[in-house]
Amino acid sequence: MSRADELVSVLERTDSLAIVCHDNPDPDCLASALALEAIAREYEVEDVTIAYGGEISHQQNRAFVNLLDISLQTLSKTTIEDYDSVGFVDHTRPGANTEVPASVTPDVVVDHHPGESAHAPFEDVRDGYGATATIFIEYLRDLEVDLTTRLASALLFALHRERLDFVREPTRREYEAALAVYPDAELEILEQLYGSAFSPGTLDAIGRAIASRERRGSSLVASVGETGETDALPQAADYLLNLEGVDTVLVYGIVEDAIRLSGRSIDPRVNMGETLEAGFDELGAVGGHHDMAGGRIELGLFADHGEDDDELLAFVGGRITRRFFDALNLDD
Repeated sequence: MSRADELVSVLERTDSLAIVCHDNPDPDCLASALALEAIAREYEVEDVTIAYGGEISHQQNRAFVNLLDISLQTLSKTTIEDYDSVGFVDHTRPGANTEVPASVTPDVVVDHHPGESAHAPFEDVRDGYGATATIFIEYLRDLEVDLTTRLASALLFALHRERLDFVREPTRREYEAALAVYPDAELEILEQLYGSAFSPGTLDAIGRAIASRERRGSSLVASVGETGETDALPQAADYLLNLEGVDTVLVYGIVEDAIRLSGRSIDPRVNMGETLEAGFDELGAVGGHHDMAGGRIELGLFADHGEDDDELLAFVGGRITRRFFDALNLDD
């Protein structure tokens, strides 16, 4: 039995399904949720809800939801216990990068990130793949589910944003998957998504990262300061990676009650996920891939160091910078 058939065997036993995106979902996560919804409806799951935690703040992600008319609801308004089955896409475990409590065991997990098992009845985690959307495109092909223009466009944009745009170690599978959905996609929608405008808050955050950057060799650390734009951090990291001679970047900032981290690297000698774990695992939840990773550290760890924002940022920034460069074995 193929993995797609195994997924169907789980869906055929359910009447209602809650598809849970990770917090602050990106196009790979959202497109994968749409693909799982399409498969579930193909096999007569009557009630399907796509839910997410956090917020959708990246301008392209907001445009993605609006242009593709994706029906979503927040986890705070979703009673998970009311559904026969729960599916996780683009993340694995409850309690990690999701508002779903650790006491919930999902029935379906599809992901491409390395990590601990959720012990779900159906679990397909392929960390050798560059995107979760790639896995779902294989499912759709194997199950002969017809691609709508909307779904094909979502999956194609997800593949580009996740791997192909920045050539972030895509596998051959990502190119093959993009070729498979390309004929059914509406390229005009993709053009509109790429043309979506930065919010003023994101632009300000990227400006602060540029001004605050501290470089050591080919590695760089920068701060976006305090911001309400969570997605400004990876956007700033992507931007700074274009600086001549820089191949590894960490951007940090204070978002609400936590320090957020976003790392990028195009140096084959640097595993960004392992680097963040080495530097910050004892402080918070961190992890990711060879070329991109992120994390969250609760501000409570630094509560004794004043309530002045500038003072707190200076204190936090000094320690984050030191830990990051130490993890990369870079001295002064």
